[in-house]
Amino acid sequence: MSANTQPDPRLRLAVDVGGTFTDLVLLQGPRRLSAKLLTTPQAPEEAVLQGIGELLAQAGLDWPAVDLLILGTTLATNALIERKGSRTALLTTSGFRDLVEIGLEDRFAQYDVFLEKPRPLVPRQWRHGIGERIDASGRIVHALDEADVPELVARLRADEIESVAICFLHAYANPVHEQRVRELLREQAPHLWVSLASDVCPEIREYERLSTVCANAYVQPQVAGYLQRLRDRAQALGLRQEPFLITSSGTITSLAQGMAEPVRLVESGPAGGAVLARQVAEQLGARQALSFDMGGTTAKICYIDDYQPQISRSFEFGRVHRHLKGSGLPIRIPVVEMVEIGAGGGSIGRINHLGVIQVGPDSAGSSPGPAAYGLGGQAPTVTDAHAALGHLDPERFATGKVRLQPELGRQALQRDLAEPAGLALEQAAQAVLEVVSENMANAARVHASELGKVAEGSTLIAFGGAAPLHAAALARKLGIGQVVIPASAGVGSALGFLWAPVAYQSVRTLHQRLDRIDTEAVQRLLDALRRQADTVVLAAAPGATLQARRQAFMRYAGQGHEIAIELPEGRFDATAAQALKQGFETRYAELYGRHLPHIAVEAVSWSVAVEALERRQPRPDGPEPDREAAPVHGERRVYDPELGQWQTLPVYERQHLQPGQWLPGPALVVEDETTTRVPGGFELRLSRQGALLLNDRRAAPEAA
Repeated sequence: MSANTQPDPRLRLAVDVGGTFTDLVLLQGPRRLSAKLLTTPQAPEEAVLQGIGELLAQAGLDWPAVDLLILGTTLATNALIERKGSRTALLTTSGFRDLVEIGLEDRFAQYDVFLEKPRPLVPRQWRHGIGERIDASGRIVHALDEADVPELVARLRADEIESVAICFLHAYANPVHEQRVRELLREQAPHLWVSLASDVCPEIREYERLSTVCANAYVQPQVAGYLQRLRDRAQALGLRQEPFLITSSGTITSLAQGMAEPVRLVESGPAGGAVLARQVAEQLGARQALSFDMGGTTAKICYIDDYQPQISRSFEFGRVHRHLKGSGLPIRIPVVEMVEIGAGGGSIGRINHLGVIQVGPDSAGSSPGPAAYGLGGQAPTVTDAHAALGHLDPERFATGKVRLQPELGRQALQRDLAEPAGLALEQAAQAVLEVVSENMANAARVHASELGKVAEGSTLIAFGGAAPLHAAALARKLGIGQVVIPASAGVGSALGFLWAPVAYQSVRTLHQRLDRIDTEAVQRLLDALRRQADTVVLAAAPGATLQARRQAFMRYAGQGHEIAIELPEGRFDATAAQALKQGFETRYAELYGRHLPHIAVEAVSWSVAVEALERRQPRPDGPEPDREAAPVHGERRVYDPELGQWQTLPVYERQHLQPGQWLPGPALVVEDETTTRVPGGFELRLSRQGALLLNDRRAAPEAA
């Protein structure tokens, strides 16, 4: 696309509600405004509405001028992790109510005699069985005992249940019993929120399906209530269209769909960051990239290959042991594959039982926040360490919404870390930064190992309020030579929302062996999945041109895991089935070095993903501008850990830098939402697209 393409003239707003800060971005043509406010956890809509009001006032506009509003939220995530969701009951096939607790009958740490398993979202006294049975082919073996429902309704009322998850055995093959119980509950208890596993996760594997629908029901009243309040108040202020939502897979969906399936919003904020990183990688031509998003509460790392973030069909939340797979509760939805750890600006430092400094995973959040916020927080945090070492401007922190008091941070560091560890204050503060950076580097290495990748040779794309402070140090630990800090990095995830496509993925299980496949049944299923996905996408993008992608999840008979294979275009017939088998054998050989021609091949689940095609953001053309030294705008006293002393560093204003200008480290580049540290040995320049490019002169230089 030509670089002369006109920018989108619509007024677009994006809001990312994080655990500590609520980030907002306004785009209209070439104009870009941003804001950052402390999140209001008890009523998240308050910070959202206040921030939008401030941006509109800054732009000289009012609510009716808004053409598009996209929301992302950690509300569902926090409710799950902190176990602060609604009172939820589970209705399942009689005799199977304990499946949600039995899980997979495995031990994630086999030799740990003190093994602690994750606690189910629904306690046993709120799990109930109903007489019914459907087999794996969808045939009714035992009709639904509708007489069980009135008695259950009485018990649900007595237990003050707010939300109900319904998950019957094999309802993915035939949802009629789940749907009938929902009808009965709506008649007899219309106040209840009801989630069906056949809607939320219509796939095999009872435990994952149970866990997913329980999570959906657990967060639905809270998330739907917040979204309803926000929509109603925004429309009362003049918003002309309903807001849209970003999903965990980095796509946009309608408000109604988000309220029906809030579990799909669990990783929405981090997914927006991955979308931004993809956009930046495309602009710079960085085929291998590492997305690094660090805010006030957590850090998220995602590998991007050929401009596509890794996508998974499931993830775990609430891990008892954060680096041990299987120690959390599974959710089976499309999600951007990333690792998330408790490492943010609010992460708390302490002396552990071994007498060494530990950072996180718990966070001071937005209330009371780090000690330097002056809001009552007492524990020393990563933000306090930066303030104590001179990295932050107290007057400009979080766009001036929070006036830092570095002395309070120094007092907390001295009291809780420096004195107990026998360190100088500066050493204790630097230790906090080293520990949190190593925690993130270790998480990136482990994640790379799980994916069969390496970080070396990638481009690190860093955003979020805290990431530019740590990006260069993290890159050096990972052997990465180039770091990119995109424009508006402090509100990067929110900015990514505005590049996300409107899309939806429908998945359903239909077990078929390819040597005796029912092609008509498969075609009927694909048609139904396409209709469902089209309906969701067109609700958010009426009249859009749609593009569909079809996949089958396949394995050799008897195996426990599947791989995704693209379906050929056109109607599914015997020729398509043969092509599907060939595609499976080729991909299997690529992954495992051989294929197994003597074993039957089977398809377990089928997927149709539909995306609304929109005009892509243009990639600027033209040569790089000539190099010239950037003008210094000030200086600041900063502690240098390598020299072990304080020194005066030059300070550069990002908004005054011009493409092609460069500066050597050590230095600081400041802007309203964040600060970029340029350590010694790094050189920084501004790209055509307005991104800061940091190249490590100690490593092999990377092309921009």
